[in-house]
Amino acid sequence: MMGLKKKNRLYDYIVIGAGSAGAIVASRLSENSNCTVLLVECGGSDRSVFIRMPSALGIPMNHKRYNWGFQSLPEPYLNNRRMNCPRGKVLGGTSSINGMVYVRGHAQDYDEWESHGAIGWNYESCLPYFKKLENHECVDSEYSGRKGPVTVSGGNNMRNPLYRAFIDAGVNAGYRETEDYNGYKQEGFGQKFMNVDRGVRASTSHAYLKNARKRKNLTLLKHALVKKITFSEKVATGIQCEISGSTHGFSARREVILCAGAIGSPHLLQVSGVGPKAVLQKAGIKLVHSLPGVGENLQDHLEFNFQYRCKQPISLNSELGLFNKALIGLRWLLFKKGLGRTNHFESCAFIRSRAGVKWPDIQYHFLPGAITYDGGVAFKGHGFQVHVGHNKPTSRGHVRAISADIKQHPNILFNYLETEYDRQGFRDCVNLTREIMSQPAMDAYRGEVIQPSNAVRNNEQIDAFIRESVDSAYHPAGACKIGVDVMAVVDPDLKVRGLNNLRIIDSSVFPTVPNGNLNAPTMMLAERGADLIKGQVEPSIRAAVYIDEQWQTRQRECHAVGQVSTDT
Repeated sequence: MMGLKKKNRLYDYIVIGAGSAGAIVASRLSENSNCTVLLVECGGSDRSVFIRMPSALGIPMNHKRYNWGFQSLPEPYLNNRRMNCPRGKVLGGTSSINGMVYVRGHAQDYDEWESHGAIGWNYESCLPYFKKLENHECVDSEYSGRKGPVTVSGGNNMRNPLYRAFIDAGVNAGYRETEDYNGYKQEGFGQKFMNVDRGVRASTSHAYLKNARKRKNLTLLKHALVKKITFSEKVATGIQCEISGSTHGFSARREVILCAGAIGSPHLLQVSGVGPKAVLQKAGIKLVHSLPGVGENLQDHLEFNFQYRCKQPISLNSELGLFNKALIGLRWLLFKKGLGRTNHFESCAFIRSRAGVKWPDIQYHFLPGAITYDGGVAFKGHGFQVHVGHNKPTSRGHVRAISADIKQHPNILFNYLETEYDRQGFRDCVNLTREIMSQPAMDAYRGEVIQPSNAVRNNEQIDAFIRESVDSAYHPAGACKIGVDVMAVVDPDLKVRGLNNLRIIDSSVFPTVPNGNLNAPTMMLAERGADLIKGQVEPSIRAAVYIDEQWQTRQRECHAVGQVSTDT
């Protein structure tokens, strides 16, 4: 970086990672003109049209320039498949390469956090910070925010009739419609919201850094790989960075704040000498502080999709040719309108897998097209698909450094579907989704089923299909959890236990993974984390939340009104 030798080497705060959390933390701390903030990012600019255009989401996620390219070890319960774990390496981090889906999770997810030792992270304490970050264009209620920096919108507001058909099919099957799954009632079928601002991806770089980086007290250092956190005894003093092949040191007067993400934060801690003694010893890393929970408790969401041929020529499949893609891109470039302004996930659902489950643990994303994970055509002709996953896993994995060199990716193992509880959750996904998609509301559109085949029926067949077909939903979390037990890595103030002047603020601190996409809760965590540093936490908000009064004895709210078809 030009002029690096002239730059200050001492700052009040050093924030590692300009991603979903780090961009927010640096922005909020630099609002105080009396303190200096250094924000360090390994990646570069987020100005690419493929990042900014919502419908191009599959490109940056699969581009090594913007993605760290992590992979798991062979997963023993998924036929030893290695699973991709994309993490953003660019301004905005994963919020610059993700699907832009805006889901807070259920209120009970945060009360669950507190029950696991994350004192002060219950729903009523988190709600003010969800509202603080939001500029919601579709909902105006006591649950939503209207003045925050992050735009929440509805894309093209379900213009394609397939979106509405999916919602109606859920109602046919005995579920209710919900106006706002982020508000009073998550459970049900409804419109899905996204982080898109006037047709442009509303990453945390777009929402926060675009203005904050103009402040004189905020220094943004791009293309800088943090090699380690430095310590004096048990006090974090700064960082060592590699920039253009040379190592440079920066010091923090007050705190080093680790926002490197669900994989990056536990890995950097371990490389810096903080973590399980045996793991560090095996990797040849000098121990600074023994903390057995660093890298443990790793969780993620899995999902697969049901695909059907569509009887009517109204799906996105007709838009996937090069010529039509070019027209979509041109219209977006000129006007920020059309199919380019949406992530195409505009309707959704959250349901409970069975009676006795208190709040939703299954999530649906509906797509009015049948495509592969890399955005290609799944088959000739028209089709649609619904993504489904069981979102409250009990299986746990780990992140473990294999070397003192941060450039060597850690061993990552999720242990997906290790438990019978998780396997049953995906059997429920198959059976419940079949019922929903067989409702009368889909009759005008539903053609031949593509996957899973109707021959996949019993538990053994379903399990085999899931092992081979399921993919990560790209929601890793939990490997530096908040808590008070021996495996907790940070305390409820997000301070690393047993060390001074070091905090972690990102999804690695989640004790359990919420029922939903993780960008919204990560942004909320960053907003509240910044206030914890400032010592000015917002008062909690009391708000009623829907729980089915008969959740212990029924799986849905009412009887199905549609005749279930079995001929597809």
